Amino acid sequence: MASLSLSLGLLVLCTLALVHCDLYDGHVRVWGLSASNLKGDLLSQPDPYVKVWCGPTFGGMSSILKNQANPTWPGEFNFVDIIHKSVLKLEVWDDDAGPDHRLGTCTTTIRRGTHTETCHLKKGTVYYTYSYDYSH
Repeated sequence: MASLSLSLGLLVLCTLALVHCDLYDGHVRVWGLSASNLKGDLLSQPDPYVKVWCGPTFGGMSSILKNQANPTWPGEFNFVDIIHKSVLKLEVWDDDAGPDHRLGTCTTTIRRGTHTETCHLKKGTVYYTYSYDYSH
């Protein structure tokens, strides 16, 4: 019985050690958000904004830019304690009088370093840069 307990204990420790190997204390920074050729309603230019997530963490949303088919959003989004290979997600929305309308979603699995991304939506193209640094 003691041998079984020791084996289970070692199994638990090994499992924890393996899980720890994939957990890095990482920092993700997203900036340089812009878009081109966004399409809004038939009668007007879009009033676009962006919502940003990294893994399960919501990083916030950009400012709403009125009547902009080719917006450049100021600011940046920062995430801490990010797990290696998390997914970075950006949703582009059109601010409307009724319910807001999603113009599209961009996703990428984060990689170490700095990367400039281009994301093609059905109604335009989004550009952004992110950096991911971690120590293990």
